Amino acid sequence: MRKLSVRELIMPYFVVEGKGRQEEIKSMPGIFRFSVDNLIKEVKEAKNLGIKSVLLFGIPKKKDFYGSEAYQKDGVVQKAVRALKENFKDLTVMTDVCLCAYTSHGHCAVLKSEQRVDIDLKATLDALARIAVSQAEAGADVVAPSAMMKRQVKAIREALDKNGFEKVKIMGYSAKFASNFYGPFREAVGSAPAFGDRSSYQLDYRYSAQALKEIEQDIEEGADIVMVKPALAYLDILWQAKQKFKVPLAAYNVSGEYSLFHGKKEQLLEVLTAIKRAGADLIITYHAKEITKLI
Repeated sequence: MRKLSVRELIMPYFVVEGKGRQEEIKSMPGIFRFSVDNLIKEVKEAKNLGIKSVLLFGIPKKKDFYGSEAYQKDGVVQKAVRALKENFKDLTVMTDVCLCAYTSHGHCAVLKSEQRVDIDLKATLDALARIAVSQAEAGADVVAPSAMMKRQVKAIREALDKNGFEKVKIMGYSAKFASNFYGPFREAVGSAPAFGDRSSYQLDYRYSAQALKEIEQDIEEGADIVMVKPALAYLDILWQAKQKFKVPLAAYNVSGEYSLFHGKKEQLLEVLTAIKRAGADLIITYHAKEITKLI
């Protein structure tokens, strides 16, 4: 019997610049954007409940066409990582590696055009590698590339190793689908695309074979952990991945799923148990604090 355990839960947090800030996200009741000082207080509470892993998403002061704030030494995520590592010695800090929250156009890549989704792959891989290295320099234990770019894990692994961060692990968003469950997240970080959509680089939700190929490729490129996102509508992908691959498997219980089950404790426990039963070794969920009180 596969039972839920607190040690398998990862709590995501949204981090903003400034001090004393705690802003509730309207489409995600009970979830907030925190400035670093309040994030420390929040994480302390989570740790007291037994949660030992967090995943950080940054919301910068300014955005530009290239998303350059994402890899600045004094970027919001980098500052948050340093503060968390200074305050919590046994906390596993994971960081999202992407551009969508930092680009003026809201896409996960560097584009060649200001009017259409035409990806500059080399520039994007260079940017993702720079983001990962900057987060590792700040103290991140795990970097999590979520842009769904070809060869992104390979580019990040090579950059980390070249800069002396061989021990920093990679959690690939390996099977990330072009899903309708991401809406609240996009509100949280202001990352809705200004034009087009992400279907050209995220997976078509109707098919499973490509998802397994993407997972396999990430493993070959050096991913230490692979992920299926979203979780609930893709339990079949989780199950197939668990049967086929022998690396730790994460599932992202995403923002739209959170909003669906917010405040519904009995259903929530059933849902997260189903995700675990399907094969997830780790579950990223905004319900992490709430669920610890039930298990």
